[in-house]
Formats: sequence, C-alpha cells, structure tokens
Amino acid sequence: MKVLALSEQEVASLLTMEETWEAVELAFKEHALGYAQMPPKVYLRYVQYNGDLRTMPAYLERLGVSAVKVVNVHPDNTKKFGLPTVMATILLIEPKSGQVLSIMAGGTITAMRTGAAGAIAAKYLGKKNPIIASFIGAGVQARTQLLALLAVFPSLQEIRVWDISSAATEVFVEEIRKKNSKLKTIPAKTAEAAVKKADIVVTTTPSRSPLILNSWVSGGTHFNCIGADAPLKEELDPEILKRAKIVVDDWEQASHSGEINVPVSKGIISKRDIWATLGEIVAGMKTARFSPDDITVFDSTGLAIQDAVTAEFVYRKALEKKIGSFITL
Repeated sequence: MKVLALSEQEVASLLTMEETWEAVELAFKEHALGYAQMPPKVYLRYVQYNGDLRTMPAYLERLGVSAVKVVNVHPDNTKKFGLPTVMATILLIEPKSGQVLSIMAGGTITAMRTGAAGAIAAKYLGKKNPIIASFIGAGVQARTQLLALLAVFPSLQEIRVWDISSAATEVFVEEIRKKNSKLKTIPAKTAEAAVKKADIVVTTTPSRSPLILNSWVSGGTHFNCIGADAPLKEELDPEILKRAKIVVDDWEQASHSGEINVPVSKGIISKRDIWATLGEIVAGMKTARFSPDDITVFDSTGLAIQDAVTAEFVYRKALEKKIGSFITL
C-alpha cells in the first residue's frame, strides 16, 4: 500500500488561511445537518509528565472524507525538551476501502483549523465591523487566531496583547508591528486593560482559574475561548457565561473539556444554557445575535471534522503540485 507522506514544512507550504477557513466552515455545516460521524476524543493522561494524548476520528459522509488525528498536549515541552507544546499526526483514510491515503504532520493543520474556527465564530457571532481585538495569551495559537481574524475583518484597527509573561507579550507585539504596520498594536499591562471595550477577545491560555472578570466586560463583546481544552481548565469568570449567548463547537466535548466544563460540573450552567452549536449557526438553523449589546461566547474544543477536511484539502493540493514522498506500508 503506497501512502503519501507529508512533512510539517510541506503541509505549511500548501495551506492558506482563506482556504482553511472555507473548508472548516463547510465541515461545521455538514456536522450540524447530520452528515458527519465524530465520536468524542479519547484521552490518555500522562499525569507524571504533565501531558496527554488524544485520538480524534471523523467521517464526513457527503464529502467522502475521513481521517484520524493523534495529538499530544505537553505544556512543559518547550522548556524541557525544545519541542512544541502540541504535536500531531494525521492519517487520511479512503472511506470506500479503508485504505490509508496519506500520513501527514498535523501541527500546522491543528493551528490553522483552530484559527479558522475562531474567525468563523467571530464572523457569525460578533459585531459586523469590529475595531478592537484583544488577545489573552501570546503563544502559537494567538498568532493563527490573529491571522484568521485579519483575513475576515479588514475593519480591525487595534490589537491588544496581554500574557502572563511580559516577554511573550513584547515578542508578539513586535511581530504584529513588523507584519502589519497600519495596525495600532498595544502591549497591555493587565488583562483588564486588554479586555475593556474590546469588540473581540481571544483567550488562548492553559489557565485553570478565570483570567477575565465579569465586571470588565461591556455589552457587544464577542469571546473566542480557545485555551480550555481539558477538564478543569477555564479562562472566563462564570458570571460572563451567565450573561452571554454560549455557542459550542460540540456539546459533549465542551461540557467535558471546554470553557464551560468547570461551570457545568459545578452546576452554575447546564445544557439548557447553551444557545447553539457553531454548525447550527453556520447552517442557518439558529440566529446568532439579536442585539448589538449581546455578549457572545464561542467555546472551541477543536473538532476532528476540522482536521479531516483540512487534511483532505492538503492531500489533493499535494497531489496536484507533486509535493511529498510516497512510502510503502
């Protein structure tokens, strides 16, 4: 069986945010309409190493796309081993035969499809012409979230950044200034200064206690909550969730390991408080916002369908451009 192998560098050369955004939006719609199979993530917990491993299978029936991603999250990797916090490998499967079509590095795909989901959520849930976007956390995912937002919202004029590490804040701010000199880019001294009066707030930290307080949040703010991706993680004051229209990518995953997992486990909110899935919004099954003063929250846990459609796009483009190496299994 010949399989196309694609390195991280090769995948990165084939993928643009605009193309990722289109593929992921279609995947959310197919999921909402009932044309996707996607069992919940399976976790292996490496407690003594402060890490975990997840498997994520998906099959989009009408698109004929299927894949399985294996991904780890080890927050100490950079400091201890000089490795990325998140590493991933994706197997693209031919549904007709079960044959493996491709094995590809999944780090770029994971980052890009997560950024794309944030931009899709902001497009449907947030203000039409946002001016200020704030980033709580200045790691890898903050960068792809910004890339995606800028692709969707040319109206953005001001970017604020706050990270628990002031050095990380400064590095991200300087990167933005070099790439987008027309943007007003501000290193915020506090999380509060970053959040107040922002149109979009993106949280990308591994925090296990709220970083953003309810009293800081004004009407009309949209939140993309990206960082909470495992049980016990949370970035928002639960009082914000009680004020907001909450949209999840998937209830099972979000209630177990997303931004809502702690408030749900404590009985502060329940499934009745969830307004919609993002797929339902994209498919037109539910209205996202009724008033300019609505506060909206997108709880992003990352879906296997996002990986599958993005990997399939990369595979087709690689064949077309004759990129990658065939190996025999």
